[in-house]
Amino acid sequence: MTRLSVPQEGHCRCGQVRFRITARPLVTIACHCTGCQRMTGSAFSLSAAIPSEGFAVIQGEPVIGGLHGPSRHYFCPHCLSWLFTRPEGLDQFVNVRSTMLDDPAWSVPFIETCTAEKLAWATTPAVHSYEAYPPVEAYGPLVEEYAARP
Repeated sequence: MTRLSVPQEGHCRCGQVRFRITARPLVTIACHCTGCQRMTGSAFSLSAAIPSEGFAVIQGEPVIGGLHGPSRHYFCPHCLSWLFTRPEGLDQFVNVRSTMLDDPAWSVPFIETCTAEKLAWATTPAVHSYEAYPPVEAYGPLVEEYAARP
């Protein structure tokens, strides 16, 4: 497994929307919810929670797709790749689809969420698993544990 070096850039499939991260992730996540399954066409989505000040769109204008409410999913308007999510009430970070980064090899999920909805055969090497989302009070210790990893 490689280690994330920042800054790092990423882009949609067609390259019209590019973004840059300049901060290490707070945590990496595999989400097994049926919404993520449908939006990725896969068994789960992979993301990295990047501090908001360490994330910027540097080319193009992403559009809102998927959820259009308080939590917003952003996509390329041309190829419709799902790039990142701004979760409701959590302005301190952006959930970046880590597989959209130029070098996603480091993005092994540390936690997996919504395992109550996962496909029976879908497995990840995540250290922590939650049937739904972790309780709010769990995030501080999870972020600390993730940061302490080599």
